[in-house]
Amino acid sequence: MSARPDKAEFARRLEEEFDGRRRKALAMGGPEKLEKRRQAGVLDARSRIDRLFDPGTFRESGLFSTSIHSPEDEERSPADGKVTGFGRIEGRWAATVSNDFTVFGASSGTTNVRKIAHMKRVATQRGMPMVFLGESSGARMPDTMGARGMGLGLGNDPTQYQRMRETPWAAAVLGMCYGSSFLYTCCSDFRVMRKGAVMAVSSPRLIELATNEKVTPEELGGWQVHTDTTGLIDLAVDTDEEAIDAIRRFLSYLPSHHREAPPEQAVPAGSGEAMRDILDLLPSGRTQVYDMRRIVAAIADRDSVFELKARYGKVLVTALARLGGKTVGFIANNPYFKGGVLDADAADKAVSFMVLCDSFNIPLVLLVDTPGFVIGAEAERRKATGKIVNFMNALQLLTVPKLSVIIRKTFGQAYLNMGGGRNSDEVAAWPTAEVSFMTPQFAVTIVHGLRPGDPGFEERLAEMDKANSAYEIARTYAVQNVIRPQATRDYLVEMLDIHSLKLTGGVGQHLMRAWPTSY
Repeated sequence: MSARPDKAEFARRLEEEFDGRRRKALAMGGPEKLEKRRQAGVLDARSRIDRLFDPGTFRESGLFSTSIHSPEDEERSPADGKVTGFGRIEGRWAATVSNDFTVFGASSGTTNVRKIAHMKRVATQRGMPMVFLGESSGARMPDTMGARGMGLGLGNDPTQYQRMRETPWAAAVLGMCYGSSFLYTCCSDFRVMRKGAVMAVSSPRLIELATNEKVTPEELGGWQVHTDTTGLIDLAVDTDEEAIDAIRRFLSYLPSHHREAPPEQAVPAGSGEAMRDILDLLPSGRTQVYDMRRIVAAIADRDSVFELKARYGKVLVTALARLGGKTVGFIANNPYFKGGVLDADAADKAVSFMVLCDSFNIPLVLLVDTPGFVIGAEAERRKATGKIVNFMNALQLLTVPKLSVIIRKTFGQAYLNMGGGRNSDEVAAWPTAEVSFMTPQFAVTIVHGLRPGDPGFEERLAEMDKANSAYEIARTYAVQNVIRPQATRDYLVEMLDIHSLKLTGGVGQHLMRAWPTSY
């Protein structure tokens, strides 16, 4: 009969095995690969997690997981290339998937897709945000090759890319993002990208093999493509650290889940001081341009404005901010670009933002100064008509409070899309506001057959201008208040309180929570 080890020896062996396996898992792809990343100024998967979460709060799930494809792969696949777990962000729990490119290029395999599914499931069921730190090469070969590989590996989770927006999702594109990294990024509510990273369906190499097309990674899916052209990326930054800090900031405006109101913060000192001189930001000439972002910043709590998609659909500003310490969303026309004429990109941008705000109980403030929607053959080819209707449909599906302030002009259908005609809970106007079916100059030509320079044109134009005033529309009660520009911030703070969702604890109906994430 063999001698049994004493308790001390037994405990020592257990500890030794545990420490050895733990060291191997934490070593990721090995010192050479990690050093190469450090020299390039790029964080590794675990350093990214350290940046994301409050110090000492990360609790890993799946540290000892590996590839199960072959015995050789087991030794070479610590954590199976995706580090997952839970941690606190400003004291609130969140779940994460951080792709480890040093292990098989963070490719998707049998084990790590189970890890992702577990993180999503727990985040959804327990009410916490989900953060994807993306960098992956796509599906792992040969795990998914052949009919057997496809049958066992892909499509076994029918909700893999389903978004019902129970909790906020945020994603960072931090390297080559193919496969699951681009898929989960496009499913997310906030998407930030490090310059130099790439997001695409397939790599340039595969594209050349399949189509003979030669394209650089940046031309295919670089940051300028996705911030300027596709609008899929909300913010581009220079470093991994800035990207992760942006995720932390984004989540600070949102509740942990859709059944609670957004968190409140103390109002910073000096908030509202710029309101005294706000008229200095508005040119005296009706056709002169100005940057609406300066008016948004003046109205909001100091340093609280967090703009999304700033390089896409520039004629419209979409930004999270705080008013009186409470999270709000701003949708504002920006005459600085194309005079503020709304186009197809701006409509897509507005809808995306309204879906975010309604899904997570964020009231909306619309600041209005637009001559209308762009017209013409190119606009129709860009599906402007359909996108205008999408914009209008989304606005009417909103169940969070929505307030409109007409700063200067609003003509035609854009009057409705920007909250007029009872499409906001309250509509206010500055005395500088003009409201009509079309631009007064065009109206004189259409109604009276006169063109600029014709006798009587200026007289008719003056009549049209008078009929378009804020006080005229206030007479019909389509505008509930004409307010002094300097009082705008106080007016909005008070009206948001009046229209707050008191009966439901600040929670809306979320009628748009299943709206497509990317279109």
